[in-house]
Amino acid sequence: MEFISEELDKYVCAHTENEPDYLQELNRKTHVEVLQPRMLSGHFQGRVLSMLSHMIQPKRILEIGTYTGYSALCLAEGLVEGGKLITIDVNEELEELVQTYIDKSPYCDMVVPMIGDAMQIIPTLEEEFDIVFIDADKRNYVNYYNLVFDKVKSGGYIIADNILWSGKVLEDYEKLDKSTRIIMDYNKLIHEDERVQEVLLPIRDGLMIARKI
Repeated sequence: MEFISEELDKYVCAHTENEPDYLQELNRKTHVEVLQPRMLSGHFQGRVLSMLSHMIQPKRILEIGTYTGYSALCLAEGLVEGGKLITIDVNEELEELVQTYIDKSPYCDMVVPMIGDAMQIIPTLEEEFDIVFIDADKRNYVNYYNLVFDKVKSGGYIIADNILWSGKVLEDYEKLDKSTRIIMDYNKLIHEDERVQEVLLPIRDGLMIARKI
């Protein structure tokens, strides 16, 4: 996931907006206490998500894959008054931690965490979303995209994380593991989908941003 030098990464972060205090605390706590802390969006990518959300000014956001809630709280920063962000995760063990930091944030009345299988929950949601952020189990990326597409308003955005998969997308497709193949299939699907305008940003482990035409 580290595509630039540590020194250059530090320079980038030093010249990027600081994390709010509660996110900085959540960042540290995740790295100290939670398994696989590399799953956290982190300072730089979190500020990118916040910036995108501020630019889009969404009323409704859907996040698939909460982890410890860091990216959800970054995206919530751009919600308009009365907006709502729904974030879905299957891991009950992190529910208390997620709720603790939602409560510490200014967005406690706007962020709605849901525990369960996103494949089952998404079809029950009746909202129309301005942003969908996909950052969950890779095997379902294509399924998630197909499930949410009709729930995204025209001009809305579907953003997928880990789309460069630590650079494995450059390897021979036939020799790759299933997760990497699915990531490559997802990238191909988005690039060939004439219903969207897409750009793949080499930010951290890759963000694919698709705007629904």
